[in-house]
Parts: sequence; C-alpha cells; structure tokens
Amino acid sequence: MNVKVKEKLKRISGNIDIFNPYILIFFILIFILIAIPMLYFSDELPRPSFQVYIYILLGIIFFIIGIKFPKILSKLSKKFNNKLKILEKVKTPKLKSLPSFKLNNNSKFQNNGKNFKKYEFIVLSLVIIGILLQVINFILIGGIPLFSGFLKAEAATKIWLFSYIFFIIGINILLAKYNRKIYYLLLLIGLGLFALTGYRTTPIAILLSSFITLYYSRTLKLKYQILFVIIIIFLMTIIGFIAVQSIEWQHWRLNALELISYRAGFTLNILDRTIPLAGSTHGELFYYTITGFFKSVDPRVLVGEAVLGESHSITSTIFGPTILDFGLLGMIIQMFLIGFILKMLHIIQKHLKGLAIAIYGIILGQTMIWIETGPTDIVVWFFYILGIIVIIYYLYNLDYYYHNYKKYENNKELKNNNK
Repeated sequence: MNVKVKEKLKRISGNIDIFNPYILIFFILIFILIAIPMLYFSDELPRPSFQVYIYILLGIIFFIIGIKFPKILSKLSKKFNNKLKILEKVKTPKLKSLPSFKLNNNSKFQNNGKNFKKYEFIVLSLVIIGILLQVINFILIGGIPLFSGFLKAEAATKIWLFSYIFFIIGINILLAKYNRKIYYLLLLIGLGLFALTGYRTTPIAILLSSFITLYYSRTLKLKYQILFVIIIIFLMTIIGFIAVQSIEWQHWRLNALELISYRAGFTLNILDRTIPLAGSTHGELFYYTITGFFKSVDPRVLVGEAVLGESHSITSTIFGPTILDFGLLGMIIQMFLIGFILKMLHIIQKHLKGLAIAIYGIILGQTMIWIETGPTDIVVWFFYILGIIVIIYYLYNLDYYYHNYKKYENNKELKNNNK
C-alpha cells in the first residue's frame, strides 16, 4: 500500500509545475502569514489598516491578468498566436543556446581529460571572476561584513555588484546547460561567500534561482527539493539573525523566528503608511533605483525619509515603492508587466530549455525576494531588461529554432530507419 501511495504522490508531483509564475501569489500569502504573529498576537507592532490588504489584492489581480495576457494576445494577434503554436511544437531540450552565442564547435579546451567547449569555458570564467571579485571585495573593506554592522554598510560596493551579476548569471547557465558535479561545488563556494556579506537577499536569490534552474533542467527528487527549501529557510533565519545581532548600534530582545515575523510585520506597516502618500515621490525612487548605486544614493533610505521622516533603509514590499512613485495606477501597471514577462519567459523556457531556463530562474527568484524588499535594486531591473531581450530574441528567432528542431527530428528518424 505504501509503495502505491508513494507512486501516486510521485505521479501527482510530477504533473505539478511548482515554479510557474503563480507561485509568486503563494509567497505573498506566506509573507502575510509570517507577519500575523507580530501584528495580531503581540504588542510589538501596530496593526495595519484594512486598505493594505485591498491594495495587495488589487496587485495580485493585475498580476494574474498579466499572466493571462499572452493567451489574450494570441486571440487578438494572429501573428503572435502563430509564434506560440510554433513554440509549442518544439518539445526537445536539444536546442540549448542562442544562435548569436554559438562558437566554433571544433575549438575545445582540455580539463582533466574532459572537453570544454568555448561557450562553456567563457561562462565558467564568469563564475570564477565573480568569486574572485567577492574575495577582493572582502580584502578591500577589511573583513567579513556578516559579523560587523559597520563593514556591512560598506559591503555593497561596485565590485560586489559585478561579482554578484557575473556569479548568478554564470552559475545558472552552467547548471541549466551542463551536468558537471564541479559546478555544484562552485555553487556552494559562491553561496558561502555571498552569505558572508551579511545580506540575506543575495545568497537566497542564488539558492532560489539555482533551485528553479535545476527543477526545470534536471529531474530533482522530492528529497532534494525539500533539502533546498530547508537550506533557504535556514539561511534566511540564521543570516538575518547574525547580521542584526552584529549591528553594534542595535539591541534586539527577539529570537530568530520572532525577528522574521517582526520584519514581515514592520514591512507591511510601512506599506500601510505609503498608501496615503501615493505619488508623493514623483518617480524619484525609480530614478535612484536605476542611477543611485553609482551616485551613492540608497532608494530604501529615500523610502525611510518619505514614510518615516528618518534616514533609515526601509523595505516596503513589492507594492510600496511604485505606490510612492506613481500611485495605484503605477502599482497596477507594474504587477501586470511582472506577470506578463514571467509568463512569457515561463512559456519559452518550457520548450527551448538551456539559457532560457537560467534567465527565468534568476528573474523569478529575484521577484520572490521583491515581495519583502520591493523593486529598489538596480540589479533586478537589469535582470528584467535581460529577460525582455531574451523574450524578443527568442520570438524573433522561433522559425530558426523550429527549422533546427525539424532537422534534428528528421535525422533521428533516418537513423532509426537505417538500424
């Protein structure tokens, strides 16, 4: 009986696409549930008004409309509908890379008796450069930021930014396209280094994106999926707690789990306070999100100044910054576009695999983190721009892919007939 139950569960789990864009709604609800103990069963924080939940509901509704929009667009545009139909016909992971990334297949590098194609070598180099840059960053700031609030304040340098971009893009492409055990070791090394910065978002983004990438490019056993979830929860709890306790000018009496609930509840309270201030920053937050890193301006500090009147780095959920900048309409447009872009990438990676899986994994993972932090990091907008480029490129080159797919299928059929 147990064997039959296990087989049935395996069959059911195999038919469920866990990381489709709708998972973002699940994480928004989980975030609210985490906040409830501190908001409604503690005197630590005031309860947010009911309007905060109305705004969240509106955001979710327009996010769903964005997810549904490719289907709506296919009914309105015959050309777009034909593109989707061609895409659905490609059902093999054999077509792994963008045509523009193709290099001379005869040129190979030797590594311990194994062949490395140039493309793989270039991507591997990006990962190693990312790791080395992070080590250099620690040396230049003079220590490990995880154990010092002063060092943590200095850790997000330009070197850190490029280190993170190189590493997360490179490691996800390697995991999506090449099945080498050494890349799992590189993943752990990078994960450890970014955890030492004291920021929760970067190591969790690396874990989430690699989890999503492996989920779509490998057949991950249920036990490994559970292991990833446990590690993510552990990192989120421990890194956040150690980093907060290491801030010399703050003193907390909450334990690690209470602190997570407090952070979520406090962020919801900030969202509640942004709603009456809708449109008050007139696009300033978005402008400094794009340019502020290079001008030493933190958009989250601007959120703190606008909402609390204090120069503190404050998170306001995925909805807050856009509400402050452009009001309810801006938030609706943002959620619609996020849903649409994620759905298009999800459709493309499902059929074309390879690079598309890596980009989808990175963007979905980063967007999950946005639920708390909000879209106030230039690196995430960079990934979204990259995602839009990937969507346009793949749709433009679908005929090319379909031609190669048919050629591959015909050659396979000829070989089978000759046997």
